[in-house]
Order: sequence, then C-alpha cells, then structure tokens
Amino acid sequence: MTRPGRLGVGVVGTGRVGAVLGNALRGAGHPVVAASGISEGSRERAEALLPGVPLVEVPEVVRRAELVLLTVPDDALTDLVTGLGDLGAWQPGQIVVHTSGRFGTDVLAAARAVGAIPLAIHPAMTFTGTSLDLSRLAGCPFAVTGPNAVLPIGQALVVEIGGEPVVVDESARGLYHAALAHGANHLVVLVAQAAQALAAAGVADPGRMLGPLLEAALDGALRAESPADPSGDRGAGAISALTGPVRRGDDGTVREHVAVLGALGASTGAVDVLAGYRALARAATQRSLAAGLVPDAAATRLLDALAGGDTPDVTSATPAAAPGMTGDAGWLEQEGRPADDPSRGSDDGPTGPDRPQEDER
Repeated sequence: MTRPGRLGVGVVGTGRVGAVLGNALRGAGHPVVAASGISEGSRERAEALLPGVPLVEVPEVVRRAELVLLTVPDDALTDLVTGLGDLGAWQPGQIVVHTSGRFGTDVLAAARAVGAIPLAIHPAMTFTGTSLDLSRLAGCPFAVTGPNAVLPIGQALVVEIGGEPVVVDESARGLYHAALAHGANHLVVLVAQAAQALAAAGVADPGRMLGPLLEAALDGALRAESPADPSGDRGAGAISALTGPVRRGDDGTVREHVAVLGALGASTGAVDVLAGYRALARAATQRSLAAGLVPDAAATRLLDALAGGDTPDVTSATPAAAPGMTGDAGWLEQEGRPADDPSRGSDDGPTGPDRPQEDER
C-alpha cells in the first residue's frame, strides 16, 4: 500500500549523488518513476541503485515526475533549468530540487515562473556512488534553501532520508559553499603537502604516521566549534584546540620549519608547501592572538619568523614527481588533464536540457 504524501520522483543525472539520493527517497516510500543517465558509469549506477527505473530523456523525466531531483554539476545547472523552461517542461505545483552547494533557489527561476516549487538541498558530504553512501546519510547535515512557505517541504524530505536539515539563507549560499570547499578540499591539500614532506624525510608510510595526529586534531577542533552552551556561544572556537609551536610562541622552531621547507621546495620544486605553511602559521598566530592564547610579544616574534622571502614562482617550478602529480606534464596537472580542462569532474559529453552532465562529486 502506498503511504499518503508520497511523490513520484524523477532523477535528472544518475551520477554519484543522484543515484544515491534517488535510492534514499525510494527507501522513504517515494517511488522513482524515471531517471536520466548518459554515461556508462551513470547507467551502471542506475541499474545498481535504482533497479527497474526507466532511463529516459530529461524532458520525459520532468514530465513524469512530481518531485524532480536535479543532480548535475553547478556549471550546468542554469542552462539546464532555463532550457527546460524554454521547452515548456516545468509544471505548476511540481517540486524542483537541486543539490548544488553553490546555488540557492534563484537558479530555479524558470521553473518557479510557471508555478513550480523551488528548493535547494545540499548534502554536506562526499559520495562514492555506491550503497555505502546510504548509511552515511544518517545524521548528515543538509543545507536547505527556499521560500519560507515551502521550507518545511525541503526539511521534511531531508528528515525522511535520515539527514539533518540546516536552513541557509539565499544570500548566504555562496559563503556557505566557500566555507565547505575551503575546509574539505584544502584539508586534502594540506595532507598531501605534509605527506610529501614526511616522504622526503624518509617516512615510508606518511598516511599511517599522520593518521592519529590529524584525527585527534580534527576531532578537537570540531568539538570546539560545537557549542555546549545553550546560548550557542562557541567561545574561542576551534583555535582553542591548537597545539604546537605557534601556540607555545616558539619562534625558533617556526624559523627552522621555514628553513627546511624552503630547502624542500628548492630540491623538489614543491614550493607550495612553504607557501602554505607560512599562510596557515600566520593565520594561526593572528587567531591565537585575538583569542588571547599568545601574548603580543610572542605573536610579533612569530610573525617576524614567518616574514621575508618571496614565494617562488610556482608556474616555473619543475619538481620531482610526487603522488598525485605528473612529473613530465607539470605538477599542477591532475592525472594527465590540465587544470583548465573542461572535461574534468564529469564522465559525460555536451550538456543541455536533453544531455546534462551528472554530478560526480
């Protein structure tokens, strides 16, 4: 028997995100009536996670669905929504949800113009595109943005699949996404830099060496950013969990770090390691000073230790190959694809209302 309030779901883009969320909505009792999948990988995911769901063209997905789930890359979303509007595909009363972190609901203006209900629902997690993601949805924060009158619909959908809805204002959506990208993406870069320095120091398994230290540091910082006070006061926040030479005001150790990381850059071309160290150590010093964790005199000595020495020209460096870098193609290229290669991040071809890319985040 179908439960009341169930919606026929159409999934536009069965990439890693769409296939998993479609499966989760189906598990909550919403039948998935149609989906679109372009690449072989997307079709395989649809077969695994959405068995029995017909794969059709995008306008047909929209025509069949009461709830349309748009899981395409950020850069494809505007043209897709506008193109479907030009085709007259959107329907009054239809719920249109996108999962982009970058955008709120303004990007859905073409659908809203004909009476569709716009919602932006972004899960703050990465996806593998497998059933392993389903258990990770439990307790996952979802940023929900939409007109006030329909926010409860978005919040209810998140709760139904086990997530925790967090309302983010339309005007704050860009800042919200920048914060997540800065925290998650640049944490990966930080680990890569630290691991390269450890490997150069002769450590055979940098990941194992870093694991306990980074896990403890991250856990402490996150705990410090979760207010125990009912008022929501976070106190000094994550910076209160800082340890190490900056927290101790040990400018001598900082000077040595600058010297050895400079030598690493000179010998391998990994000049970004010292640049990153300097930038983060300065930020650590400034935040520690503001929080009253280090005295003025110690902060001045630390900043002096971090000053001087222009950052080498990254574009002219030719380092030895390191994990994730291609020695012959330039160290800023990823697995043989240049940084400006528009094909990165997707396994599909041209986009449009009939052939959107799928979100492979």
